[in-house]
Amino acid sequence: MPAFRTPSKIPYSDVNIGTGVAHPPWWTSDSTVAEVTSIQLEFRELSRLTGVKKFQEAAEEVTRHVHSLSGKKDGLVPMFINTHSGLFTHGGVFTLGARADSYYEYLLKQWIQGRRQDARLRDDYLEAVEGIRRHLLRRSEPSKLTFVGELAHGRFSAKMDHLVCFLPGTLALGAHYGLPADHMDLARELMETCYQMNRQMATGLSPEIAHFNLHAQKDQKDVQVKPADRHNLLRPETVESLFYLYRLTGDRTYQDWGWEILQSFNAYTRVPSGGYSSISNVQDPHNPQPRDKMESFFLGETLKYLFLLFSDDMELLSLDSYVFNTEAHPLPIWAPV
Repeated sequence: MPAFRTPSKIPYSDVNIGTGVAHPPWWTSDSTVAEVTSIQLEFRELSRLTGVKKFQEAAEEVTRHVHSLSGKKDGLVPMFINTHSGLFTHGGVFTLGARADSYYEYLLKQWIQGRRQDARLRDDYLEAVEGIRRHLLRRSEPSKLTFVGELAHGRFSAKMDHLVCFLPGTLALGAHYGLPADHMDLARELMETCYQMNRQMATGLSPEIAHFNLHAQKDQKDVQVKPADRHNLLRPETVESLFYLYRLTGDRTYQDWGWEILQSFNAYTRVPSGGYSSISNVQDPHNPQPRDKMESFFLGETLKYLFLLFSDDMELLSLDSYVFNTEAHPLPIWAPV
């Protein structure tokens, strides 16, 4: 709770567990929007379990504050928010990638967690999806892959982080809970794109960042990768969305795609000791350059979602009973009071 002791009640990004002192990064007094809006599921559930209201109240005050802020663009939010002023900073830059991604995810999931009672959360989510369609959605050449780019001060960039591959699963989950059916259509299109981000690499594994070709030219591929972006950190977002799409449609194509990705992980990231390593070059199957580092989310998310994707039990951690937080931990959907 020390993180919330700021002039604006927007939490700092860091807490020293030993001293109990919270602080922002040394270089800024900003927090990222994803940081401050991706704690609500957990804090709300903590209050439900303990009966201590302060956790939920602190987290929901942040949600209400962000809801009321100016500086959005048709539901899209900037990436940074100042802990002193409580205002967005670095305005005019909009992405569904790093520093903003789970804001959108948690709008929907809080609505679901709370038995779909808070119309404000639903409406903010729906507005954001329309903002994505209006400002960030494009189709690549030559294959017409639907992708989500970025917008910086009115200029579109055909850049898509692998992190954005959370979106197909989120859209599908919303459609499952009665939101517009065309959200499922968009989910399927984006799922194909995320699969192709893996498939079009020589290792079968997605780069950290992809750029999409917008111009019809001979011998051009849809997915292009810059040298600084060709690493793979064993991230979960593609297989996470494959899990949702399979669970909600029953289409075994999504299992097949997940199996291909698992085989690529085994072929190019597994090490003799039995662990897995991030790699530096998804375009070189002969020397993918292991980095000797396995992020905790590979176990906590990537392998968990693959396990659920391949499970024969379609009711295991049912999406009608649980909502997964952004780190793949299942939290119960609240029962009627």
